[in-house]
Amino acid sequence: MSIKAKLLLFASAMVLVACNSFESETWYKGNLHTHTYWSDGDAFPEMVLDWYKSNGYDFVSLTDHNTLQQGEKWKKMPKSHIYQKAFDDYLAKYGEDWVNYEKDSTGTRVKLKTEAEYLPLFADESFMIMRGEEITDSYDGKPLHMNATNVQGMIAPRHGNSVADVLQNNINAVLEQREATGKPVMPHINHPNFGWAISVEDMKSLKGERFFEVFNGHPSVNNYGDSTRMGMEEMWDQINIAYLGRNQPLMYGIATDDSHYYHQFGPQFSNSGRGWVMVNAKSLEPDAIVHAMEAGKFYASTGVTLKKLKQQNGKIDLEVATEPGVSYKIEFIGVREGSETSEVFHTIKGTKGTCKISNEVLFVRAKITSSKLKENPFEEGDFETAWTQPVTH
Repeated sequence: MSIKAKLLLFASAMVLVACNSFESETWYKGNLHTHTYWSDGDAFPEMVLDWYKSNGYDFVSLTDHNTLQQGEKWKKMPKSHIYQKAFDDYLAKYGEDWVNYEKDSTGTRVKLKTEAEYLPLFADESFMIMRGEEITDSYDGKPLHMNATNVQGMIAPRHGNSVADVLQNNINAVLEQREATGKPVMPHINHPNFGWAISVEDMKSLKGERFFEVFNGHPSVNNYGDSTRMGMEEMWDQINIAYLGRNQPLMYGIATDDSHYYHQFGPQFSNSGRGWVMVNAKSLEPDAIVHAMEAGKFYASTGVTLKKLKQQNGKIDLEVATEPGVSYKIEFIGVREGSETSEVFHTIKGTKGTCKISNEVLFVRAKITSSKLKENPFEEGDFETAWTQPVTH
């Protein structure tokens, strides 16, 4: 079967999945994009995992660049007092029996723990680690990155003759592993506006991709666009107009941290806790999380939590989990048949909202904005927000 036929079969299957209603009452909080010393993060994997587990996350995916946490790797500690203290904290937390390190006149080298070593410390019934990789590629100097979640083995970047070609080749690689292993390996496009690398036309051209980052916490990703280039939300709607125009399943939006810095904090650093997904799944297992996300049974958030979310039969029904002294605005945003732009159909200043999608509307999604300023935000002045997935009639 050709790759084109496989992508069409995969897309058709996802259309059927997306028609399912929310069945489980269990919501799981997770981050699908974060880095460690295995690539360009500045912390040991155990310390990163401990942060997420200690801060109420149910699952996390370590997504280092073009690598899995396997084999032997040593890290030389930077001489900065910040990183020397971080090493001392790591050693104090896990002890001499756990930390394998060497010191000489040039400094300290530490042997990084592998996935097989650290998994038993963290994986239990209340916290799950999803194996991930950030497939890191480029074209003409443009950074083209894609995550593979629930990956079963490292996927090397395949390159290509254009931005769209590189992205499509790497999507194909992920879906080929999915088919070969029988495991739901999930690709998602990372930060299109990082380096202004990926245009909306590039995104529109893709086949077999269901996810992209509508929000990424890295300070260099240009989530909101600029005076001449569109932000992630506008891009999201434009992609879905194109996808529905050729009977392709909707693109879903993810929020992630893309955290690299764990010892210095502020908008100029990519820190943890900026963006996540809330997934309504049957169990806290990698396959269940991926299947739920592919069915659109999740929302993206930078702080707002939903008490209720039902998306079925052409209807969105939601209620916010409120905080004292905080107000909320619910916007139902969508696109009418024949239109090339999205619009706000209805705005509610309150904590409950319902939207029935008429036959004249292509799709609707909800955006919930809080009056509460985001702590350690992507950009100064950001309010806590959540985005539900688009729904058709």
